[in-house]
Amino acid sequence: MRKFAIAAAFAAMTFAPLAGANTAQAADITGAGATFPFPIYAKWAEAYKAASGIGLNYQSIGSGGGIRQIRAKTVDFGATDAPIKGEELTRDGMLQFPMVMGGVVPAFNVQGIGQRGMKLTGPILADIYLGTIRKWNDPRIVALNPGLALPDANINVVYRSDGSGTTFVWTEYLSLVSADWKGKIGTNTSVQWPVGVGGRGNEGVSGTVRQIANSIGYVEYAYAKQNNLSYALVQNKAGNFPVPDDKSFQAAAAEANWESAPGFGISLNDQSAKEAWPIVSATFILMYAKPSDPARSQTALKFFDWAYTNGDKLALDLEYVPMPDPVKQKVRAYWKGITDPAGKPIF
Repeated sequence: MRKFAIAAAFAAMTFAPLAGANTAQAADITGAGATFPFPIYAKWAEAYKAASGIGLNYQSIGSGGGIRQIRAKTVDFGATDAPIKGEELTRDGMLQFPMVMGGVVPAFNVQGIGQRGMKLTGPILADIYLGTIRKWNDPRIVALNPGLALPDANINVVYRSDGSGTTFVWTEYLSLVSADWKGKIGTNTSVQWPVGVGGRGNEGVSGTVRQIANSIGYVEYAYAKQNNLSYALVQNKAGNFPVPDDKSFQAAAAEANWESAPGFGISLNDQSAKEAWPIVSATFILMYAKPSDPARSQTALKFFDWAYTNGDKLALDLEYVPMPDPVKQKVRAYWKGITDPAGKPIF
């Protein structure tokens, strides 16, 4: 498997047909947005190019950038981890649907403490990011980790500096587990951070955590795994410390009611299942209901349909969780809302 440390260097990579392919360059799909799903979109694009000859140019610029790009109609689709609310979808004339699920983990860089070597809780994470817990050997962290050699060192907080769906997921989780965080900072794709330094994209936060001793930052799990970052186990609502993987991500989504919000825009954070990882999100695609170029939108939908049908193993290989089959069928029916000027569904 290609190391993501290499892939991250090409965050705006073009996955296009080789010279001489039968499909014209103009047929390539364009998209922009969330860095959270970039590793799996890259793998799907590579496989789809081999199968169809059609490439994907995906700009991994953050959810905020993806929303701006699709609203400006400069791409065929936008991608966001922070679901757009129903009234905004209606106002913009867009549809929204989930492609894949994944988890967010607190990655850290503390000498002598390795993978899964530390336990933390949601309230402790909130207080670290509020700046009220400043040292790694704070009594609350020590009490949770008896026998662990925690240093008498300042905690260097790292956050996303760009408008980010991963930030939305992280701050929503902190708001759910900490009234103090909810009241002072709240939930958004970009917030006023009380402490810390910023990194752009999941790749920027990953790189900053690797470079700064005694640091902590929140990243999508695939980034932590592919970059061999240490990450903490986080106590869930049931009081357990599950390992982040496809099973604990699936547990968070097991009882999800995907039709309870417009555009399938539900939260999977802080679920009550015994084995659920507590910080989980779907990542979403945004497209126009009446696109200015129906043929290009149809090409994009064919790619998404291919990914639903053929991409599950690739997703699992990168520690993402495929959408459940019943949800995929609901989304395919939802695509009938994307029509040509005559009102005919394009897919």
